[in-house]
Amino acid sequence: MSAILLAGATVITVASHRPRDERVDILVVDGTIAEIGRDITAPATTEVVDLTGRIIAPGLVNAHLHTWQAALRFAGADWTLPEYLARMHGEVAHRYTPDDMRIGTASGATAQIDAGVTTIGDWCHNCLTHDHAVAAIEGLVESGIRAVFLHGTPHGVRDRPHDIAMFDRLMSGPIAAGPLLTGGLAIKGPQLSSATTAVADMTAARDRGVVVTMHQSNGIPGDAWDVVDRHRLWGPRVNIVHGTQIPTPLVRRLLDRGVTFTSTPENELGQGHRSDIVAEVVAAGGSPSLGTDGDMFVSGDVRIAARMALSRQRATEHEDARRDTGMIAHSTPTGTADALRWATIEGARALGLADTVGTVEVGKRADLVVIDATGVSMWPHHDPVAAALHAHSGAVEAVLVEGRWRKRDHALVGVDVADLQAQAWRSGSRLIDLVRADGLHRRVRRRVVQKVVNRRFSGPRET
Repeated sequence: MSAILLAGATVITVASHRPRDERVDILVVDGTIAEIGRDITAPATTEVVDLTGRIIAPGLVNAHLHTWQAALRFAGADWTLPEYLARMHGEVAHRYTPDDMRIGTASGATAQIDAGVTTIGDWCHNCLTHDHAVAAIEGLVESGIRAVFLHGTPHGVRDRPHDIAMFDRLMSGPIAAGPLLTGGLAIKGPQLSSATTAVADMTAARDRGVVVTMHQSNGIPGDAWDVVDRHRLWGPRVNIVHGTQIPTPLVRRLLDRGVTFTSTPENELGQGHRSDIVAEVVAAGGSPSLGTDGDMFVSGDVRIAARMALSRQRATEHEDARRDTGMIAHSTPTGTADALRWATIEGARALGLADTVGTVEVGKRADLVVIDATGVSMWPHHDPVAAALHAHSGAVEAVLVEGRWRKRDHALVGVDVADLQAQAWRSGSRLIDLVRADGLHRRVRRRVVQKVVNRRFSGPRET
């Protein structure tokens, strides 16, 4: 038996039945939260860790992330969505080797741990072959993060059903072998595939009892969405990412069916997706989850996503008040505790893990982040929840996943950082040369791909 007593910290459980923050200790036994309280009697062999001046919160959940692109960090920081689709998916993605997939995934997932994230929804839509998918899963295992590996396929033929045979092989093989891994389907969905294909893919997910997730942006839902509805396929294990331009009545119906929504506000605003779904979901009485989308564009810090989503939601509330009264709101109903929920338990819910992680509660797995609140940028603080939300990655002192230290004393544990960075540099340098290549053949191909992409963004959406 292994036991750790985390003592002296201010604890934010995010559990609805507990205080906003409290001074309690946490006993972790064999990776599970065994007790929360004061004057805990721990086993004699317990490791006691004094965390006075620290804040403990649930490990953050990044519900939508493409880790496989991490070796190209910030290469697309100025790209719009059409540019990203043309450059990354049209030119570079098919040139990835399995080892590129492993390296990018390991690098991206490790960076998430360093920032205080313990669970990710890894939207891996470049599984060119079975070997590419296996390599990506190996990268997740190397990092030590908890992950839902969301098996996706490259952009391509609209009416090609998801490769369920490959997914089944992964589920019975490397995913089953990873104690911190679960599997799900990242499908094109009714926006980017035909109704027949969307129904087949969503039925496959339902039959296997796994999460199914899809993009929805830059297009109003068409008839294919109604076909999915007639097959009764909208439900709690369905997740919609971005969710822009979905009519309000449909948002409400989907929420009523238990569908979850994930917003990636920083890249949504910057790339042109729009970012309306948070306000739509909140107005309907629901709660969104959050992601960062890709290290190619933004920092990958889900706290930034949470703060941006909160500010945008408050702006909506002020505009609503100004429209109704001529004045900004006297107070806003959405607060920092809501934003922290979006980045923890709501992300866990979107990934089908709400019973396992996302809050600090007895019986849940010990996925925790320890924030050093004694530094000059954090002290003094007068609201621990706001401090946790506004902390920067450098303030993350420690991270536990399944009760195991993955970061401690501000340093990653069990990771050869220099070697990982060297691998990422080699992989990224080769791939970035493809992005920046400017020969005649490359320029002609780039114009053709860009025209194909642009055609997708003009005129009515096909269903």
